[in-house]
Amino acid sequence: MERNLNAPLVHTTVLLDEAVDAWLAGAPAGDGGASGCFVDATFGRGGHSRLGLSRMAADARLIAYDKDAEAVAEASRIADARFSIRHQGFAALGELPPGSVAGVLMDLGVSSPQIDNPARGFSFRYDGPLDMRMDTSRGQSVADWLATAETQQIAEVIRDYGEERFAVQVAKAIVARRQERGPVSTTAELAELVAGAVKTREPGQNPATRTFQALRIFINAELEELQQALSASLSVLQPGGRLAVISFHSLEDRIVKQFITEHSKEIYDRRAPFAAPKPMRLKALGRIKPSEAEVAANPRARSAILRVAERTEVPA
Repeated sequence: MERNLNAPLVHTTVLLDEAVDAWLAGAPAGDGGASGCFVDATFGRGGHSRLGLSRMAADARLIAYDKDAEAVAEASRIADARFSIRHQGFAALGELPPGSVAGVLMDLGVSSPQIDNPARGFSFRYDGPLDMRMDTSRGQSVADWLATAETQQIAEVIRDYGEERFAVQVAKAIVARRQERGPVSTTAELAELVAGAVKTREPGQNPATRTFQALRIFINAELEELQQALSASLSVLQPGGRLAVISFHSLEDRIVKQFITEHSKEIYDRRAPFAAPKPMRLKALGRIKPSEAEVAANPRARSAILRVAERTEVPA
């Protein structure tokens, strides 16, 4: 499938109002809105940051992070002295001073301009180079990795990160193609190979969906970085500060849910049964899903889940 290369790449921010409301709700009120330092850990195309700035006080500060150079370029269009962007992955938020942040927002979705730009290689819907790196200035592309990875390695990635039942068959097809005609180098080639290896599929889902998801997650170390960023948020959030995380698939949501659950309990030391328990560090505030109207207007929102928690104790 080809797209009009002259058409603008548009991104519709998911759960925009709900996420910004949750993100700012724990901050003290200031002149014109929420006061304090806030972190947009995944700037993307800036929908959350822009709305957040409109609801922040004059003395507020917003620090955004993104690995994607195109996102950083988009951020440079925000002419607001309260705003700054850092070309880093969101685990770097742990470098901020402990207890200095009033709210951390993480939107874990891939932005529509990334998906819809064939040159980035994220989508099987458009033919392009098989890249999938969030930060194209460093690291291996998917094509580079598939050119040398062994069958078992490929199968494990597709099974573990894509939950694909036919992971072994897909991996064998990729390696067989490499041995016969050379490595897979484009998204169309990979999608065709996967279609031949995946014998059944969910209604309405392209057979390549799970494989493309798995390779993107793996090549960007997305789940590992998410775990690091969640842990860092505990350090930087001030008491009452909010953690708001939007996830789009079960692997991410499971990590977020387990993290909030783990830190929403008092911790008892079994070696010292009479000692006072360590207080819980987070208070779970629930989850929010997109409305039917939002999903109808933006089908990419259908799998989104927003989980919100509040920091409960002074960081160590």
